[in-house]
Amino acid sequence: MKKHDILYYWEDLQPGLKFEMGPKVFSLDEILEFANKYDPQPFHIDVEGAKNSIYGGIIASGWHTCAVLFRLLCDGFILNSASVGSPGMESIRWIKPVYPGDSLTLTVEVMQTKEMKSNPSLGMALTRWEAKNQHDALVMTLEGWGMYRKRSSV
Repeated sequence: MKKHDILYYWEDLQPGLKFEMGPKVFSLDEILEFANKYDPQPFHIDVEGAKNSIYGGIIASGWHTCAVLFRLLCDGFILNSASVGSPGMESIRWIKPVYPGDSLTLTVEVMQTKEMKSNPSLGMALTRWEAKNQHDALVMTLEGWGMYRKRSSV
């Protein structure tokens, strides 16, 4: 496992702090590989059949989009933070389909923070994710909580 320097503790995650990551291009092969393994709905795996779907062609699974964006978040922030996981998401919205060749950029903003009463060495941060494609169209949003160690607890 690669060692990362901790740059962000809970105290550093003030509302309004933003991180921008990407872009990441979705290839047809990646879309088909993920969908065949995890989300084999016809509009994700059947190139010819998907042409007759409401999408007009193959689209990435929303779960694939989430996984790719989370990897961007890991590389651009989480692995350099004092993250200890997440208690869950508040919302996920898939607004526009992601097609092969689409290039997504992710912006994550800290919306709110709060201390954890059950564990005073940790704090929580609510973040909002916005993923946009190469046309600057919003394709996905997500809001969720993360748990982080406090600098004072290290």
